[in-house]
Amino acid sequence: QVQLVESGGGLVLAGDSLRLSCAASGRAFRVLPMGWFRQAAGKEREFVAAAGWRPGSTDYSDSVKGRFTISRDNAKNTAYLQMNSLKPDDTAVYYCAAGGPLKEATRLPTEYSSWGQGTQVTVSS
Repeated sequence: QVQLVESGGGLVLAGDSLRLSCAASGRAFRVLPMGWFRQAAGKEREFVAAAGWRPGSTDYSDSVKGRFTISRDNAKNTAYLQMNSLKPDDTAVYYCAAGGPLKEATRLPTEYSSWGQGTQVTVSS
């Protein structure tokens, strides 16, 4: 397993942008699928975005497609989630997750073996 540390959350107004970062330990980052999930108060954890280890392999939930962008910098062992045009419905704790080496990215949280501690994103109207 890898250690993951998220940062970049905060309180913003609707329409603002935020960029979340997820720093990973270890030397296998470049072959790990990375995902972002979120959990709002009283709701189940839901898939937001994923980036496979193959270049250009990304996936988004319908609710964030066109507004959020997932990316990764393998040289820095870091994954990012750029969030634009934020809405109050985006308010949640955001978690990054890493899957096993050379596995495909997926929307299923059970396929990810390492998780960060989460970072709070609050969008006020």
